[in-house]
Amino acid sequence: MPQSRRNFLRNLGLSAAALMLPNRLDAALRSAGPTTADRERLAAWLRTLRREGLPARGGLGRAIARVGELALGTPYRANTLEEYLVAGGSPASEPATCYLTVFDCVTLVESAQAIARTAAQPNGGWDEFVHQIDRMRYRGGVRQGYPSRLHYFSEWITDNAERGLARNLGPELGAIDDTRPLRFMSTHRSAYPALRDDAAYERIVQMEKRLDPHPRQYIPTDRIPGVMDRIHTGDVLAFTTSVEGLDASHTGLAYRDRAGVLRVLHAPLSGGAVTISRGDLHAYVAGIRRSTGILVARPM
Repeated sequence: MPQSRRNFLRNLGLSAAALMLPNRLDAALRSAGPTTADRERLAAWLRTLRREGLPARGGLGRAIARVGELALGTPYRANTLEEYLVAGGSPASEPATCYLTVFDCVTLVESAQAIARTAAQPNGGWDEFVHQIDRMRYRGGVRQGYPSRLHYFSEWITDNAERGLARNLGPELGAIDDTRPLRFMSTHRSAYPALRDDAAYERIVQMEKRLDPHPRQYIPTDRIPGVMDRIHTGDVLAFTTSVEGLDASHTGLAYRDRAGVLRVLHAPLSGGAVTISRGDLHAYVAGIRRSTGILVARPM
């Protein structure tokens, strides 16, 4: 989910969505909450984590991975965070959007963390889950319209790390800097419904320029085998790319299976559902077209 993180195939996904959604966002969609199925899924998953003593026993990473296990087979659906825009909503007022019955790669990563953190609170339920999503998804943890969303996943890591929600593992894993300017959103304006709005577009341009002094710290593909033993289950992975102006083309969770093999638990477009990679992390990254390596962050 990503170019910014989420939109690499936006043209296809949103073109299809535009045929199905109304031209104007009506009051029902504007105020729509979670479906019964989403609420029921959250309640069931929280019961499971608490019954298994997670995250207190096994730590946050294991709890995050357990949510990923519970999500296996859940259908992939792109652009859920943009549905309000396709339907006529304003980028100045972005609603909270949280699905648990469909995922893209970033919403899976965010939801698994949010549910694990919610499970740590005895009375935490849907409202707490949404709060945890907002803390991760928006700059400074405050939802203030489309431009406040952390669209580039490298900034997602940096912003979450600054607020104690994650630790950027790049420096300790021998990462190297990628100093290329991030300009994918501003140079592909027509692919983003929100950027039809001049004010939103200008804020995205300003955001990209603010990121210029902050290179991404990534582990090149050929160095991954040497660091895999230091990557833990539940760590957040982003797969860096050589695509001009873009930092990462996909995200997922590190997942060490019972045999100790480090794999990727993710929501890929290609498979159509949440799954675990067949090969190990290095083999998976090496098989991604135009991939250059990984960003790694540990949820805290």
